[in-house]
Amino acid sequence: MLSRRNFSFAVGAAALSASAQSVTDVAQLSLSQASARLQSKQTTSVALTEACLARIEVYQPKVNAFITVLKEAALKQAREADAEIRAGKSRGPLHGIPIALKDNIDTAGIRTTAASAVFDNRIPTEDAEVTLRLKAAGAILIGKLNLHEFANGGTSVTSYFGPVRNPWALSRHPGGSSGGSAAAISADLCFGALGTDTGGSIRTPSSYCSIVGFKPTYGLVSIRGIVPLALSRDHCGPMTKTVEDAAIMLNCLAGYDRLDIASVEHTKEDYLALMKQPVKPLRIGIPRVPYFDHLDADVAKSIEAAIAKVASLTSSIKDVNLPSPRGTSGGGEMYAYHQEFFDQGKGLYQIPVRRNLENGKEARAYQYIQASWKLQLLRRTIDDAFTAQNVDLMILPTRRRTPRTVVDSIKRELSDKPRNPELENPADFNTFGIPALTLPCGFGDNDMPIGLMIVGPRFSEGKVLALAHAFEQATEWHKRKPPIRPDSTVPPLANTDEA
Repeated sequence: MLSRRNFSFAVGAAALSASAQSVTDVAQLSLSQASARLQSKQTTSVALTEACLARIEVYQPKVNAFITVLKEAALKQAREADAEIRAGKSRGPLHGIPIALKDNIDTAGIRTTAASAVFDNRIPTEDAEVTLRLKAAGAILIGKLNLHEFANGGTSVTSYFGPVRNPWALSRHPGGSSGGSAAAISADLCFGALGTDTGGSIRTPSSYCSIVGFKPTYGLVSIRGIVPLALSRDHCGPMTKTVEDAAIMLNCLAGYDRLDIASVEHTKEDYLALMKQPVKPLRIGIPRVPYFDHLDADVAKSIEAAIAKVASLTSSIKDVNLPSPRGTSGGGEMYAYHQEFFDQGKGLYQIPVRRNLENGKEARAYQYIQASWKLQLLRRTIDDAFTAQNVDLMILPTRRRTPRTVVDSIKRELSDKPRNPELENPADFNTFGIPALTLPCGFGDNDMPIGLMIVGPRFSEGKVLALAHAFEQATEWHKRKPPIRPDSTVPPLANTDEA
């Protein structure tokens, strides 16, 4: 028999357990689900924000996704959002929803570091255009996310604030450079996040963390107020739990910004509505060369299964080709931005990024100009690759392999060993400037996620979203959750056996 004291203790423990489960249940909602509950007054913005903050408190020490957590500011915004919604002044589906930003996106009065000691104390006085758009939509800014220093890498282990870890296996990296964004979404620390993509930096971590990552057409989403990597290839886009969530966020983010030299004018579209268009009429291409070369066997197996599923959803599927982007990069763009900071204190940069800047310093102006001409011509003609081959969209692996360990990646990034650029799938699509989305399509032999990439001509975001949504609805991959738990241990960096 239980004593009164033991009974009270048991009841208290059960209540705490139920409370923790309740927090997890709320945090695991998709953005669209959370928004629906908020608009129907089944929950509050404060409750959503508190659920995310509770998860951050438990899992931030394990995944290191955040650089700055805005606890008090976020709760204040949430209370204001709740008051507006109660008063019938809803601003739309993002109103009251906790969103996090990659920490190379400027936030007025809030430190923006780009994960570097160079910007350790940098506090912008103005918001980036995408920050302004999210604020206008009523989103709750819950924090700033860790990344590969200055977005100049694909693992997110090179950061002044320590490596980001993958919620699917804490010994492995989450991809980069938007690794904190992907880890935060995967671990249910926020309902949506922004990433940036210059060579795959949204799509690689989204693939490695089993979420949706969308790089829109170059210039569709403003990059003004974002610390640049290479302005001619920089993109900003949503990282979310579902395709529908990505469409909701893109509706907010897309739009012309006359002060952004990369921005392009494009007729406003409703991506949520376009996502619902039928996909049966779509004709699909598969660019096997070189994008299917060197695939790991488990990745190839998942991708071929995904191709079969897409074939069953659409009208036709066939092998096609894409033009080579070679000769379109003259180097030096990164150094052009960093010249003043680098010359004054290059020792503040992490070693791999410092090395890249040293290389960029040697770039010649004529090489950059010649490459720029080729880039502009390629972007003017890239849509021809779709029309000439009579396809609407193309599908391919997001990455050729699943992620390495954190320890192995740190060693690799400090090494001078040359790498084969043809193994870097996503970078070509920054050069092309066309929309590219990744979504979950399977798991490898090591239980790490695998992503399928869908690409289309310029401004075909609606069709890309529609096919992605149809595939998502026809499969179960997006429903799996990472095995991370409150008692999960973080492998030490000193353990070289990890690699």
